[in-house]
Amino acid sequence: MSTSSQEKINSTAFSWRGLLKWSLVSFFVFAGLLNVFATASLLAEYRRWGYPGWMHYATGLLELSSAILQARKNTNRIGVALGAAVMLAAALTLAIQGEWLHAVFPALVLLALITSRITHQH
Repeated sequence: MSTSSQEKINSTAFSWRGLLKWSLVSFFVFAGLLNVFATASLLAEYRRWGYPGWMHYATGLLELSSAILQARKNTNRIGVALGAAVMLAAALTLAIQGEWLHAVFPALVLLALITSRITHQH
């Protein structure tokens, strides 16, 4: 393979990794803001799941913290781990509540986080 072909592949791979990273950062900003400024229906969900009234603030702040940490090169690993913990907790909460279909989304985000971390290993 020629050097220019290899550079083109590396450039393409880098852009996909960057797209995944910034998509995850955007997701956690959006989710964090939705939780911090929760609607009445979301607050009702938290109550139905048995969580205390402040839990949506904690979840939102953890998600926003994850986004900030993921965005920075030197703290990306910590941000991904924090985001993974939040998504694992969300998936488990939904699974325990029997909301299997809803549990798929946080599980997919968890998979995307794992993929993001694996592709940023080098």
